[in-house]
Amino acid sequence: MPENVITIKQLNKSFGKLCAVCDLSFEVEAKTCFGFLGPNGAGKTTVMKMLYGKCLRDRKDGTVVDVLGYDPAEDELAIKSMSGVVQQEDNLDDELNVIQNLLIYANFYGLGKTTAKEQIEYLLDFLELSAKAKSQIRELSGGMKRRLVIARALMNNPKLLILDEPTTGLDPQVRHLIWDKLHQLKKRGTTILLTTHYMEEAFQICDEVLIMHKGKKIMSDTPQELLKQNVEQYVLEVTGSYSASLFESPELAQDVRIEKAEEMTRLYSDDTERLRAFANKLHGAQYYLRQANLEDVFLRATGRGLDDKQ
Repeated sequence: MPENVITIKQLNKSFGKLCAVCDLSFEVEAKTCFGFLGPNGAGKTTVMKMLYGKCLRDRKDGTVVDVLGYDPAEDELAIKSMSGVVQQEDNLDDELNVIQNLLIYANFYGLGKTTAKEQIEYLLDFLELSAKAKSQIRELSGGMKRRLVIARALMNNPKLLILDEPTTGLDPQVRHLIWDKLHQLKKRGTTILLTTHYMEEAFQICDEVLIMHKGKKIMSDTPQELLKQNVEQYVLEVTGSYSASLFESPELAQDVRIEKAEEMTRLYSDDTERLRAFANKLHGAQYYLRQANLEDVFLRATGRGLDDKQ
């Protein structure tokens, strides 16, 4: 396996006049988790589809798409044989039970009966679904279905696991369980490519994060470096409508960045004592002093307003 599991250079994809992916370049090292963040319509899912062979027509000169040593435009099946894909939708077969859904994929990958049985038992135990082995799909909760889709994507012991918003709509317990399983997979040598809307998910799992907006790469680095390089350490959130003069006090004149919305004012600074001193003067006001997080970076990079695709 090459040192980089994925190498992308100058990737482009347009739908009519819309540039869904614009001159995108990135690399994914083996045994790491690489995450895509971006608003709806940013191009994340389109990139994912291109990596396993979809939407790759009309490639421009200079474009490089290398996945596991193969070009998906020419060797789509070779890439799929070494990859597992979890799409946004749970496309399980409702007419079959849990084991039968997994057996179908075992047949796709040419696993013998003994190997398939052992792999299914292992994956059901790994995703904590053993008790539901003979259950019909309609009997499963949303979290169970999502874990089953992940188990199905792992049937062939993939070198690359592609996850498109794997925990959207799940409760915190299931989400944290899936995070734990992804950490275990990474330790065992699986490379993970992830899109997510959960900033905490990206921070917890990803070794590197790429933020996209309107098809373009805005920034890319480790979650820790993105925080360090792009936002102050602390945030004071003040709820309510206040006169602008309130935030023109001398203690805010230096080293404090202010973002004001209709019912929320956020004050950013590396000096927590300066923010705390100001908060102490807000008699009766609702406020919250916290550390900055990846969501603050994301919103600063892509904006707080909604565009026409959201």
